[in-house]
Amino acid sequence: MERKSLSPETRKQLIIAQRNEITEYHIYSQLAQKTKDPENAETLQKIAEDELRHYHIWKKYTDREVEPSQWEISKFYWIARLFGLTFGVKLMEKAENSAKVNYAEIGQEIPEATKIGQEETEHENQLIAMIKEEKLEYIGSIVLGLNDALVEILGTLAGLTFALQNTTLVALAGIIAGISGALSMSSSEYLSHKSEGNHEGALKSAFWTGLAYIVAVVFLVVPYLVFSSPFMALIASVIDSVFVVLVYSYYISVANDQPFRKRFGEMVALSTVVGLISFGLGYLVRILFNIDI
Repeated sequence: MERKSLSPETRKQLIIAQRNEITEYHIYSQLAQKTKDPENAETLQKIAEDELRHYHIWKKYTDREVEPSQWEISKFYWIARLFGLTFGVKLMEKAENSAKVNYAEIGQEIPEATKIGQEETEHENQLIAMIKEEKLEYIGSIVLGLNDALVEILGTLAGLTFALQNTTLVALAGIIAGISGALSMSSSEYLSHKSEGNHEGALKSAFWTGLAYIVAVVFLVVPYLVFSSPFMALIASVIDSVFVVLVYSYYISVANDQPFRKRFGEMVALSTVVGLISFGLGYLVRILFNIDI
């Protein structure tokens, strides 16, 4: 039976869909080959096969080969390798969802397009949910470490900035407080998990909490080692804290399908309030004790 000719707009969308499918086929295939976990590798290969199958379905209608985007392959492959499979894959799927492919519109001319559209949103999401990554199992520990460091150390730096007005002393105090805080948070997290009977995950939870704490401390203290003006250093430190919250909130929102704006707003508001209170306390301490360094 002769196939009905496609409208120019539908044909254009099918070609875009073809390019998306063949590009993602190569990405998933490469990730499957490099993934050490056999279950993750099998899941990624299944998704790759789905993408290739969809590509050949669209090819029947467009009657043409479409080359994959080498830039997209390289970009998302390395994002997944550097920042984790779950983040890389979900970021790629978000990019695909924003592509100009309207399956409902295509379905008016090609009925099976509706089914493929459902597969893209349901079946692939189910497979992606099967990907297991250790770092995502300890998100709570990472959040705890980051949040505590941003609140406590930024508050400490803000208070000491006005009390001491000496970048070297403030940086030294921040480093000492940061290392002590990281060790304290790690040990608390370790004991907390041990008390719950989670002996296997206790050490890893402590590690991720401490690491997140130290990373935040580095971002907050570095400005005091760069700028000679304590107030310029404080402003830079606040900007750094917002940047850390921004990056991490975005990462979590993508990897765990959580609302970005709410998490980002909460963490920034909390850090800001504590910083302002500490800044005020530092001012009072300087006045009351007549500190002049």
